Amino acid sequence: MPKITDIHALEVLDSRGHPTLEVIVTVENGYQGKALIPSGASTGQHEAIELRDSQNTARYHGKGVLQAIQNVRGPLKELLLGQDALDQLLLDRAMIRLDGSPHKSHLGANAILGVSLAMAKAAASFLHLPLYRYVGGFHTSKLPCPMMNILNGGAHADNDLEIQEFMIRPIRAPSFKEALRMGVEVFHTLKILLQEKGFSTAVGDEGGFALSLSSHEAALDLLLQAIEKAGFRPGEEITLALDCAASEYYDAKTHRYIEQKKQKKGLAYLSLTSEEQIDYLVSLCKRYPIDSIEDGLDQNDWQGWKTLTEKLPSHVQIVGDDLFVTNEQFLTRGIAEKVATAILIKPNQIGTLSETFSTLKLAQSHGYKTILSHRSGETEDSSIADLAVASSSGQIKTGSASRTDRTAKYNRLLEIEDELGEIALYQP
Repeated sequence: MPKITDIHALEVLDSRGHPTLEVIVTVENGYQGKALIPSGASTGQHEAIELRDSQNTARYHGKGVLQAIQNVRGPLKELLLGQDALDQLLLDRAMIRLDGSPHKSHLGANAILGVSLAMAKAAASFLHLPLYRYVGGFHTSKLPCPMMNILNGGAHADNDLEIQEFMIRPIRAPSFKEALRMGVEVFHTLKILLQEKGFSTAVGDEGGFALSLSSHEAALDLLLQAIEKAGFRPGEEITLALDCAASEYYDAKTHRYIEQKKQKKGLAYLSLTSEEQIDYLVSLCKRYPIDSIEDGLDQNDWQGWKTLTEKLPSHVQIVGDDLFVTNEQFLTRGIAEKVATAILIKPNQIGTLSETFSTLKLAQSHGYKTILSHRSGETEDSSIADLAVASSSGQIKTGSASRTDRTAKYNRLLEIEDELGEIALYQP
């Protein structure tokens, strides 16, 4: 048995330069697992709580994680020392009970997830298995389709676009390696196009270009041009996907979806009811080869989500992120009310590895598509690449083809595909 002999945590930096946790779990014979915890900018109202030192504004502007670190080094370490790291479900449940709050606000979801994930890695190391094999089993062989975010808006960029992510999906590739190549070539072709048109090629939080554009349609037009110029067929070889992050620009007082960035600048802006927002998204799908829309409506607009699910074409996956927050409770409601057709899976939304997989398996058992996802504030930890393969999720969101915090995940998937060899499967 790989008994836990030590648990340690320290404060490190994420891709935005904000503090986050690094947790190291050591088991017998010195085997270790290390996890670095990401952080979101556009977060769902019902997510598990990320514990920060908000009262200590003199240090890191209140974003420090010293209390979360103390919770790892203190109560969580005391709870788990001497326990068998292979008992992932049992120990995750013990940490949840110790916290005792609905959203892990006592100990912090960042602290609990750090221990949960590092513990799994330590157990995998003890057994001389890669994480994807330890978690997924001997049958694991499916590589995910990259949903590559190459234009940034919303909370991820300082521009006038409310839609947060404009993504491409290489759906007609024989392998993950070739799918990644297709996405990278479109990304670099887009950069050339932007330079030719005199646009900035600065990138946003997730590595996509963060230029100022007049409309969402202008952004989509640029993506189509880049795909074609790179030598691919839009809609056949590469499709488009959106993350609207609509909760970020929903006005609860007026019950309208407002282009707030333009409104603040005194520019002409859209202000749409729920029905009008749905019609707008439907119209975009008619005009562009879009086959995935995430968070098209506010996280609490359940009736709107039901209508959106009914109105969007059947080939378009309707993804709940802020709506479901990787939580079985919200997903169960979605299944019962026939809301959405896919779920985004973010381990730090729920706070343990076992809860993450419980939600993921529930989704898959009811025909929902699943997408493993990064956060906008990322680290060099590539665990979600292994988890995407372990779960046979079929899709992964991990940013653009720039910034090492994003490419680390793509590089890990290339390694996994190479390790799997002939049994590696790529079927978007």
